[in-house]
Amino acid sequence: MTTKLPALVLLILAACSSVCSAQNTQATAAAPPPPADLSPFEQTLKEIKQPVSWLSWGSDFRARNEYFDNILTLSPKNPLHEQDYFRFRARLWASITPIDDVSLNARLATEPREWLRPAGYTPMKGHSGLDMTEGVIDNLNVKWGNILGQPATLVVGRQDLLLGDGWLVGDGTPYDGSWTYYLDAARFSYEFAEQHTVVEAIGIMQNAKDDGLLQTINDQDRFLTEQNETGAILSVGNTSLKALSPTGYFVYKHDDQASGFDPVHNPAPRGGDNGDIYTVGGRLQGLLGTHWKYWVEGAYQFGQKQDVTVQFPAPSKAYRDIDAFGANTKLSYLFHDSWNNQLTLSYEFLSGDNPKTGNDEMFDVLWGRWPRWSEIGLYSFAAETRIGQEANLHRLGPTWSIDPTKALNFSASYFALFSDQEVATRGVPGLFSGTGNFRGHFLQAVLKYKFSRHMSGHLWSEFEFPGDYYVSRSVMSFLRAELAFTF
Repeated sequence: MTTKLPALVLLILAACSSVCSAQNTQATAAAPPPPADLSPFEQTLKEIKQPVSWLSWGSDFRARNEYFDNILTLSPKNPLHEQDYFRFRARLWASITPIDDVSLNARLATEPREWLRPAGYTPMKGHSGLDMTEGVIDNLNVKWGNILGQPATLVVGRQDLLLGDGWLVGDGTPYDGSWTYYLDAARFSYEFAEQHTVVEAIGIMQNAKDDGLLQTINDQDRFLTEQNETGAILSVGNTSLKALSPTGYFVYKHDDQASGFDPVHNPAPRGGDNGDIYTVGGRLQGLLGTHWKYWVEGAYQFGQKQDVTVQFPAPSKAYRDIDAFGANTKLSYLFHDSWNNQLTLSYEFLSGDNPKTGNDEMFDVLWGRWPRWSEIGLYSFAAETRIGQEANLHRLGPTWSIDPTKALNFSASYFALFSDQEVATRGVPGLFSGTGNFRGHFLQAVLKYKFSRHMSGHLWSEFEFPGDYYVSRSVMSFLRAELAFTF
């Protein structure tokens, strides 16, 4: 799509510039009274970030070093099996409220990388060194709340969407990692307060390329996903019964294979889908007594899909009927002690494509292609389906988390991983045995620390010991160190 919106972008930037020039004369009168716990420094910072009542702005910077081995290639024989790089994400945002209940919100983001080893994907594939990447507008929307005095809200434009825990809607840009996760969408919600019910309707129009709707700085013609995607979501949630809090939803997603998709510079060696996916699902969540908390979600999918990556029983360009299931569950015990001990048992099921039928039984996680539970899980599916497109999966195991101090959190997880089907119908030939169901043992440990209001960091480690589902039994590993600063 070649439509551009440079005039709108320039208008927003001009508005921000004019507001900033007026802050000296209006800041003192417009600033709200400071909270009692703010230090003089924090109060000064607050006044800088909100110089007038109708403008607020901020920024953040995140530095990461990530190292992983075998998870992108599933084989140590591939020369790009080992990855090591730094990521430097910077974002700047502003919100303008010209009238009550209406705000214009914009955010710019970029994430240069320094590849210490030859890159396994991106336009730097096969090369090391500095990748300056692009500057992108990853949020640009208008929000209208309290519409005509009613408990309704409308957000139109580029925005971040996370429904539930992000199982099916959480990231519209899987190919740039966590650099961005926006969706171009319109979201309308209405609250029926007396009935404790919220109804939401969402329309999505997502372009496969990051310059499809809005221009980028240092345009590198990057893809964010393999197909142009449109969709519609209707969701109804009720909180009358705190022990249940049921939510039901219907999701329609249309995929249109993007022309010019470049598999050479992307981790998945394939193009996109053509198809219409219909998802009907629901979830229950709540507290059972004072110590138990649970989450149960399930969905069924139907429709048609043309997926040329299917290998068994033979490659085909035919459309196939979708008949797929998924479930996402958690049960937690809250100790309510001084260290906030919590123990959680998780089980997730995503159906796999049965090569013995003419249907397509692979569950599609839609816009849920992000590391909900694992970075290894995100990358290791690139050779089997696509980056972050988890499917054909049983995941079962416990997670233990504690907060020794208010600033420190530690969690540890173990999952036993299995496949629903022995055959990886979309897998790269030679990487999957086709005779086993055990994916492997997965271990994760995460240490997070908040140094101050403006600085936090974490150390993240994951290891997977592959089972008979894979040809290679080499250990998969992922390590990350991060520092994040917020202004």
